[in-house]
Parts: sequence; C-alpha cells; structure tokens
Amino acid sequence: MSLELRGVTAGYGDTVVLRDVHVVAPAGRVTALVGPNGAGKTTLLRVASGLLGVRQGHVWLDDDEVTGSSPYALVARGVCHVPEGRAVFPNLTVRENLDLFVGRAVDDPVGRAAEAFPILGRRSTQLAGTMSGGEQQMLALARAYLLEPHYVLLDEVSMGLAPIIVDEVFAFLERLAATGCALLLVEQYVERALAMADFVYVLNRGRVGFAGEPREIDAAELAAEYLGAQPAHA
Repeated sequence: MSLELRGVTAGYGDTVVLRDVHVVAPAGRVTALVGPNGAGKTTLLRVASGLLGVRQGHVWLDDDEVTGSSPYALVARGVCHVPEGRAVFPNLTVRENLDLFVGRAVDDPVGRAAEAFPILGRRSTQLAGTMSGGEQQMLALARAYLLEPHYVLLDEVSMGLAPIIVDEVFAFLERLAATGCALLLVEQYVERALAMADFVYVLNRGRVGFAGEPREIDAAELAAEYLGAQPAHA
C-alpha cells in the first residue's frame, strides 16, 4: 500500500504553491516532509487528504487513482489527516469529540483513546477548550489511533508544546508507525523527524529539492538552514 502524489501542481486562487511534486508514502514506513515556512508542506497534505484539488497531476492510493475525491471518500479509504493547530471542538467534552471523530465505527472510544493517552480517560467529561494545549493535541491525535487508518498525515503536531509533551507525542507516533500504516509527517523538530523517518523529502518553493534516506543529509545543517526549524532539544 502507498499514498502517492504524481506530478502535482496546486495552489490557491492565482497563486501556485506546489509545482510538479512527486511524493510517495509507503505502508509501514515514516516519510518526513521538511522545508522552510511557505515551502508548500501544508498544501501538500491538504491535496493528499482531498481538502484541496490539483491543477495538474494525480493522487493515488495503492493502485487506485483518487484525484478529485472528496475528503469523506478518502477517510472511507483509510486516510486520516491531523491538521496543524488544535483540531478539536472546544465547546464539546472529550467524550463528545471522540464520538464525532469516529462516529459509530468504534466501541468505547474513550476507553480506546485512553490506551494511547491515559489522561483522556480521566478527562472524558471535561470541555476540550479548557484543557491544556498538549492535552488538546493528544485528543486530536487520538483519532489516528481509534480509526486504525492506512494513511496518516500529520501537520506540525508538536507545534507549541512543552518538551515533555513533545516526547509523549513522538512516542505515540512511533507506536502508530509500528502498526504498519503509512505516515507522512510534517514536523518542526527536523532532527527528531528524520531520526524516526525511513524516507525524507525536502520541499523548497513548492518543489522537491531532495528525496532520499535521512542518512544522506545532515539533519542539524538542514534545521539550521531553515528559519523556524527547531533543533532536536528545543
């Protein structure tokens, strides 16, 4: 299984953001997508999850072309997109958020979510908006565990979190990768992302500037080159 973008050009209005991009995220592997702010990383994930259409090129899941498919159709095919920011409903409880994430597809979603993040079990009746940023991010990430997706797209899920929470998030990502799904990871902590990645693509100005294995590039030099990228122990 794999998620693949072939020759994708995409953007917003008159602005072209991605230009002839080819990215493959194979099953059972972690694929890191790194680059400076404005390089097109978030746009690429939006294309992959059906939130943004392509101007040219194709999107494939396994052997099926899914170019132009709706986000709902791609969710049904096993695509889970965890966007940047706290992707939760702040005025709903933890339990209500989890129910919305999974519908009727999962029995006891709170219990299952607590297997990944125990604090969610203890906060099931709390309004999501009153939780800390780290707890809200755990809630957002729980959907990637509950739905047992085949392809998981993660956009800056450690953004703004305390270091101890970042450690917990990365531990969760490692457990998630071990399930055999395809992970496509956009992450500000470049060195940590590359340490767990099997493949890496470097985006710059909407084009792939490098594609290969992490050992082929210097993670510290890459992090220093891009403004806004964070060192491993920031």
